[in-house]
Amino acid sequence: MSLFITCPVESVHRATAFYTALGWTLNAEMSDDNVSCFAIAPDQYVMLGSREMYASVGGTEDLIGGPGTPSKVTVSFDLGSREAVDELVERAGTAGGRIGDTDDYPFMYQRQFDDPDGYHWSPFWMKPDASTA
Repeated sequence: MSLFITCPVESVHRATAFYTALGWTLNAEMSDDNVSCFAIAPDQYVMLGSREMYASVGGTEDLIGGPGTPSKVTVSFDLGSREAVDELVERAGTAGGRIGDTDDYPFMYQRQFDDPDGYHWSPFWMKPDASTA
């Protein structure tokens, strides 16, 4: 199963620069001036579309927020190490994202960041053998 997360953005150019700075891979075949598609894992993509493109999908006019509108979802995903989580969040901060909380649970290490359009991301690392901790 493929997964596509589509987010309306204020500026496709700015969003493209932000996610490129995270180190994510732009899929040029699925991108143009109105949308950028980033592969974040095999068969998993984030689509960053202009507000006009997003509204053209139909029935979404009332759903299009802005940078001051809190994200209605949190996108969480696992990374291979605590260091990988820290590195991604630091890249997000350097690229203009807002860094949020850090949670260090007995079973998981998790951090938070918001992109410039207000989308909330929560990368985490599951600690090995957490049940014995």
